[in-house]
Amino acid sequence: MYVDTELATQLVSWRHHLHQIPETGFNEHQTSRFVAAALELMGLQVHRGIGGTGLVASLRVGDGPGAIGLRADMDALGMAETAEGRAHISKNAGCMHGCGHDGHMAMVLGAAKLLTQSRDFDGTVRFIFQPAEEHGRGASAMIRDGLFERFPVDEIYGVHNNPGMPAGRIATRVGGIMGSEDNFVIRVQGRGGHAARPHMAADPLVTAAEIILALQTVVARSVDPADTAVVSCTEIHTDGIRNAIPTHVQIKGDTRSYSPHVQALLEKRMREICNGIAMAHGCVCEVDYTHEFVPTINWPQCVDAAVRAAQAVVGADNVDANVAPMMTSEDFGRFLQEVPGAFVLLGNGAADAPGGVPLHNSRYDFNDAVLPVGARYFAELVRQRLPRTT
Repeated sequence: MYVDTELATQLVSWRHHLHQIPETGFNEHQTSRFVAAALELMGLQVHRGIGGTGLVASLRVGDGPGAIGLRADMDALGMAETAEGRAHISKNAGCMHGCGHDGHMAMVLGAAKLLTQSRDFDGTVRFIFQPAEEHGRGASAMIRDGLFERFPVDEIYGVHNNPGMPAGRIATRVGGIMGSEDNFVIRVQGRGGHAARPHMAADPLVTAAEIILALQTVVARSVDPADTAVVSCTEIHTDGIRNAIPTHVQIKGDTRSYSPHVQALLEKRMREICNGIAMAHGCVCEVDYTHEFVPTINWPQCVDAAVRAAQAVVGADNVDANVAPMMTSEDFGRFLQEVPGAFVLLGNGAADAPGGVPLHNSRYDFNDAVLPVGARYFAELVRQRLPRTT
């Protein structure tokens, strides 16, 4: 595969600098300024402050009516990087690019560089840099701020790196590729008392234990086996002590699925089970259920376009057009509720190769070798979706 050495060097320079200045959601001030400056050096006009720290730059060539959006996420994780000896290690204590958004930004910047130089398409491309992806808030913030009214697009495309997949391989699928994430907090209130006299109490801890076990039956007995869902209780807290039965117990966790009707079913059954068990034990129960991420559901016609562009860049043998879906969540799904588009996975490196360290690991790093692949893929999408007629 041909690699433009000058482009590759620029991509690495951008990525390493961004890696050193990680910022969490809606705090990407330095990151946004750096990205805007890079786009302005290419001669693009940058519109800032969209949905907080988000920004958009547009490039119009010719008089074609079509418009394509290329999106990168900007935020980092609030965790410490443990990679002694890494030259480009985070300079912001307790914050790191542990999910590869530094690489995603560099790839979209690379596509902007390629397209501003070649200008070999007919229409408009929007370079969209989104804040606050990690907690599922940034896409909605940009949409509420008039993203698609101010910068309309016919289609939108995004990429996420994928450790464990061979470097440079591209994968996608029609329909649900990433799951929704719904968070829940279950509060059980009983009547506390002395641990030696449990008959005088209404034990919310026993109630909570039964609730946790019963929730595991939701997927097995309420969800159609043809659908996919996960219910996970991940935290439990009480106000009890060793010799005192508590009065309050709190259970936290999340659910994952690929469709709105399964999301609704999970919430309905959770409320029914929690309230029923609590009542049986003489306790009361309150369930807070919030929708953090919608499912990422690819549009068929856009998947076809993504696959053709990927094959043109890395060859048909390195493209999987029907990858197994993942239960991780991605805020890009919110954009796909508004306009057609497709999301693809870009191999960051097999498990035992460079780039194979898992996402959200304190030693993770984006694989610089795949930066040109992502940049060229984005640029190829634009050329194919907005072709010149002469």
